Amino acid sequence: MVESEYLFVSIKHSMATLDYDEIKPRKFILVDGQPFEILESHVARTQKRKPQNQVKMRNLLNGKVVPGTFHASDTAEEADISKRESLFLFQNKGEFWFCDPKDRAKRFQIPADVIGDSAKFLKDNTLVDTKVFEYDDEERVIGVTLPIKMNFMVKEAPPAIKGNTASGGGKLVTIETGAQITTPLFIEAGEMIVVNTDTGEYVERLRAEK
Repeated sequence: MVESEYLFVSIKHSMATLDYDEIKPRKFILVDGQPFEILESHVARTQKRKPQNQVKMRNLLNGKVVPGTFHASDTAEEADISKRESLFLFQNKGEFWFCDPKDRAKRFQIPADVIGDSAKFLKDNTLVDTKVFEYDDEERVIGVTLPIKMNFMVKEAPPAIKGNTASGGGKLVTIETGAQITTPLFIEAGEMIVVNTDTGEYVERLRAEK
């Protein structure tokens, strides 16, 4: 068995240069040689001033979120982020272990701070996309992307008070990973629900197959 903290094969992609107004959410850019993910952007245009793109961006090496301003004459180099499909195996004492889905012997660990908020939705044997960046002649996993919609079993759900289900509203339930989700009042323990892992929101209840 091959085990390591980071083990992956990176597929190289040609990098593009982005104009100031192309720097948008879900884009990855280089700032002083470090990769940043754009979280928010707003192009402000006024009659007296040249347009500016005001952004919030996250440093993918240390997780810090910082503001930034790009002027009309500015460009940014798109970061060379590679993606690889990986299989989540298990979590043990804060360690998250993955493997190559085609070879389970090739295991690797990704630190909790890299996993981030995605950890609360990770289930054993879930296929995810790992993001890889080459930095200081080393390839590093800098993020994990889950499927947008995932199915979870509800482990705990407070009972709905008779008569209040017709009035709408919601309640907090606990799913199998331990995360808490706001659902409609009619959701009960033992049921399967669909959750948007990007927003953490309830999507729908899965009907039991007959």
